[in-house]
Amino acid sequence: MNKVILITGASSGIGKAIATFLHEKGCTVYGTSRNPDKASDCVFPLLALDVREPESIRKAVAEVIERSGRLDVLVNNAGVGITGPLEEIPAQELKAHFDTNFFGPIEVMRAVLPQMRAQKSGLIINITSIAGYMGLPYRSAYSASKGALSLITEALRMEVKAFGIHITDVAPGDFATNIAAGRYHAPVISGSAYEISYGKSLQMMNEHVDHGSDPREMAVAIYEIIEQKQPKVHYKVGAFMQKFSIALKRILPDTVYEKLLMNHYKL
Repeated sequence: MNKVILITGASSGIGKAIATFLHEKGCTVYGTSRNPDKASDCVFPLLALDVREPESIRKAVAEVIERSGRLDVLVNNAGVGITGPLEEIPAQELKAHFDTNFFGPIEVMRAVLPQMRAQKSGLIINITSIAGYMGLPYRSAYSASKGALSLITEALRMEVKAFGIHITDVAPGDFATNIAAGRYHAPVISGSAYEISYGKSLQMMNEHVDHGSDPREMAVAIYEIIEQKQPKVHYKVGAFMQKFSIALKRILPDTVYEKLLMNHYKL
């Protein structure tokens, strides 16, 4: 069957790469964007959807069902980055971050679940992050939001399994996208206790993204998951050392792992 797929945050980066690849594979793909009119080079329909606005979510999901009669796969990809010393990130930025990266994906899942239950089938893929497996310095809120979404995936997966619905998450490492330009950066404040260490860490984070892997690697991984009859609970996609860092966290004492991270970030 030609699968009908909804992908949030598909106007650029990983989301666009996934949507384009699945379209090339013959799937019926609907992407979403907060401002679809600004993305004119997509080969798939781009619907208006802001994960922070439940009404826009309902409208987009309803349009997919009206046009295609079903919805087989949701790729919950929309998200934003955030960096800064936790002490200096404004509270409203922390809340806005979780509205996009955590509460937003939950609302999208809630919107598609009734249709998937009626079909007695469906697949939800939540895009999390390898950063969600560990607390990273100056990326505390990002690690927390992605880690929380991963745990929601585990719980919801068990709640809906009886309806024929599968849920999984895919944690990417660093990919060459525009996330660094779009994320909120707490300013490096002159004279701050964090000025030197945060400034160096911010430069390192941006360099990691600039030299990241090809987003098409994520697209291929998503396609392979869609083709599986029984998707696993979690998947990791990225450079070997980034994936290996998760295994190290499981086996090393906490203080040893913490020292490794501090050495990596030169703290």
